[in-house]
Amino acid sequence: MNSKKYIMDFKKFYLSVIPFLCLLLVSCENPFYPFKKESTERLTLWIHDEPRLAAYNALAMKFEAEFGIAVDISIADFSKIGTQFLLAGEGNECADMAVIPHDNVGTLVANMVLTEVKLGSKTSNYLPSSIEAFSIDGKLWALPLSVENIGFFYNTELVPVPPQTWVEAIAITEQLQSEGKVDYMMDFPDYLYYMYPILDAFGGSIFGKRSDGSLDSKQVLITEPGFVNGFEFIADLVRDGFIPGYTDYDDANILFESGRAPFIHQGPWALGHIRASGIPYAITAFPGFQAGKPGNPFFGVQGLIINSSSPRAELAHKFAVEFLAREENMNFLFNIDQRPSAWKTIFDKGGDKDVMGFAEAGMHAVPMPNIPQMLRVWDAFTEAVRSVFSDGETPLQALEAAKNYILND
Repeated sequence: MNSKKYIMDFKKFYLSVIPFLCLLLVSCENPFYPFKKESTERLTLWIHDEPRLAAYNALAMKFEAEFGIAVDISIADFSKIGTQFLLAGEGNECADMAVIPHDNVGTLVANMVLTEVKLGSKTSNYLPSSIEAFSIDGKLWALPLSVENIGFFYNTELVPVPPQTWVEAIAITEQLQSEGKVDYMMDFPDYLYYMYPILDAFGGSIFGKRSDGSLDSKQVLITEPGFVNGFEFIADLVRDGFIPGYTDYDDANILFESGRAPFIHQGPWALGHIRASGIPYAITAFPGFQAGKPGNPFFGVQGLIINSSSPRAELAHKFAVEFLAREENMNFLFNIDQRPSAWKTIFDKGGDKDVMGFAEAGMHAVPMPNIPQMLRVWDAFTEAVRSVFSDGETPLQALEAAKNYILND
């Protein structure tokens, strides 16, 4: 018997089996694994984006093994998360934690339903813009997780070189329509958020600013020429047959994914479906009205908020600050769907071509306002679009009504 070969074969077997056994010991209820802590408490976390569910579930298992606290995670209707947090103080059912975009935090802070997040020295690990987005009155109200903006997707088979201006985008669409290759230029998945790069390209803004740079809720600028002209341009796209006279998230995606529209405004949350469709695409900056001056999308930050009415608020704070706020865990989230991280070193390393495309589109992105009045803006603009698309009102008439609604809160 060749003893040397036997030793080498045994060594290979040993090296291949031991890691598996270690994993088994960690993940199973094993009495010989003394470091696994038994769960005596359970936290609840609501998220609204299904692509990250697997990542949060994996992190929850890791947190439970280390801290002995289980975390139950579920998908919640985004439109109801804020409402449930507002009602939590009256004893209504609500999660201990939730992930929301920063523009929703103003109303929650004003109603005192959030727990302050105290990052201490860890604050310097985060992008300053992500900390600023969740800060009100000098306090941080969520743990920043990711930064995001939409990008300009184009079908690389139909459009090898992306348009620099909207005039070029229209000309490309007219040619493709004449050849019977597309039905529309694009459709918007939703209203203000997805239309904003066009409104911005015309110089539109929503709120004015005070002398200290803070947003002034009494200065509502949606009836100023820049915003109105941008909205009129969108209305003209409907009138001239370049976009449908309605807005639907699924229909907009299907148009692009089926090749019947060469463009779409979309974000990293849609990448899974777009990739699965097999449509050839790339992501770049939005067209402008002058070459070299692209329109800018909104800049958003996703973060973890803590329910101040929860009897487990202190444990939730531990989950946020002592666990999630670590580079390895933030990197784990980033690797799941490549949404740019709010953690500086992870953000700086970039990512795949799609991440870089979003970065190009968001180079000068506009932070979404986080003041409470912004919640009224979303509803008001949605009604304005419907009034113009369906009821025949002029953009200015619809925006004047929207402004009145925003100011009369």
